[in-house]
Amino acid sequence: MPWKVSDVVSERMIFIARLEQGESMSKLCREYGISRTTGHKFLKRFQQEGPKGFLDQSRRPHRSPGRTPKEVVRLLVAARRRYGWGARKLRKVLSGKHSGVRFPALSTISNILAREGLVEPRKRKRRISPDTAPLSHADQPNAVWCGDFKGQFRLGNRKYCYPLTISDAHSRFIIACQALEGTESLPTANAFEAAFRLYGLPRAIRTDNGTPFASARSVLSLSRLSVWWRRLGIVHERIDPGHPEQNGVHERMHRTLKQATTRPAGANSLQQQERFDQFVDEFDNVRPHEALDDQTPASVYRPSSTPFPNDLPEPTYPLHDLDCQVYDCGKIRIPGRKQCSCSLGTVLAGQRVGLRELDNGAWLVSFLDLDLGVIEPTKKGLQPLPG
Repeated sequence: MPWKVSDVVSERMIFIARLEQGESMSKLCREYGISRTTGHKFLKRFQQEGPKGFLDQSRRPHRSPGRTPKEVVRLLVAARRRYGWGARKLRKVLSGKHSGVRFPALSTISNILAREGLVEPRKRKRRISPDTAPLSHADQPNAVWCGDFKGQFRLGNRKYCYPLTISDAHSRFIIACQALEGTESLPTANAFEAAFRLYGLPRAIRTDNGTPFASARSVLSLSRLSVWWRRLGIVHERIDPGHPEQNGVHERMHRTLKQATTRPAGANSLQQQERFDQFVDEFDNVRPHEALDDQTPASVYRPSSTPFPNDLPEPTYPLHDLDCQVYDCGKIRIPGRKQCSCSLGTVLAGQRVGLRELDNGAWLVSFLDLDLGVIEPTKKGLQPLPG
């Protein structure tokens, strides 16, 4: 008959009482289904401690040589509360700052953070393959810059803030994070111009299809901003609608930015910009990145060798028959052919486009290396390219 789980202490008391009445230790141990070692253990505890010896005792060792020192725990907790990083980044950074301190394994650090209530469980999400579009590969710094507006939010003064973010896809280096009042073209272009003057021109810029990066009302969804980029020789890559994972590196940075700078939001745009600046400095210069072999983005990024030009070069079309300037209203007219005209949209106003006559009497319209469509004398408007 083993110990009864419902009242183990009472069973132990009866066991000892029967021993003191003269019953055999071996017989009682067989009856209770315990070893003689266990029986003698409780007899000894009763003789030394009295009735307290019947209670369960802690199995915690008197000494824990491998236990993390309190000072190390305090360092980990303080760094977690300041940066919000996980175990791997905390161990990497703190080991560099405190060379004489031995930090525990990553699993132990994770357990410490969880024990201190500093870890929130995440919901499991279905993974989506990132290979969903033929976007260029960011094989070096400035091969691809990523640009986007992180979702707007209200400041303490009840005004909206629209954070414009620009990052280098290869090094994860945050080039800019500006607190703008909206998504208009001019302030966005000013922010990109400041970045171009500071870091040079990238080979390509990757964005979504929202304002001001694209316009659904213009030919091929061109916007004033994307037209300007093409004049600078920059390829504009747009991800597929509804597929933010195609710009996944940038979107992941947005999540960290939101957690670090908007909870709560700043009282006004100046205070919010100060938070953005502090985050960018920490993200670029302090925070190690696993994809960079635990290097910081600033240690990997290098400015572009292509400087921002003082003047935009005029488009030339040596392989076309003619070129003409788009009127302020967005229309073009082929010189000498009044019946051949169409509207390209005001985003191309003032730009020069190339015209090449086709075999069927139609005209191909091009802007730089981009074929916009075809003008046919018998049809109104710009016709899409065949095929």
